[in-house]
Amino acid sequence: MRKFKQGAALTLATAAAIAGTFATSSPAMAASSPIAACGGGSYHVIDQHDLGKATVYLLYNGSTNCVVTWKDSPNSTRVNAVIRRERGAYVTDPGNFSTYAGPVKISAAGKCIQWGGDYGSAQYTSPLEHCG
Repeated sequence: MRKFKQGAALTLATAAAIAGTFATSSPAMAASSPIAACGGGSYHVIDQHDLGKATVYLLYNGSTNCVVTWKDSPNSTRVNAVIRRERGAYVTDPGNFSTYAGPVKISAAGKCIQWGGDYGSAQYTSPLEHCG
């Protein structure tokens, strides 16, 4: 019986430690900038649009376009990021995210893209642009 209690206590302690790791790791995984949200590295901002209390960023890394709608401060207001390739795929990420929506990514070599996002009732959708 004593071995069972020690084993059970160790199992519970291990489970609590693992649960604590997951509970505290989520906020640490949040990106610190639109570039970090897209994956960092070679991404750079090529366009942006102000939505009042958020900004929609269009980033590019030489092969892939990425859109992030970044809030000025954390809150529960609905936010969205969207990108569409000319005559093709459409990717969106709507929700009540604390800090940002996205990243939404699309490869569009030789094609124009349409990009945008929204924050609450403010929204932006670009014309087809950044062709290349």
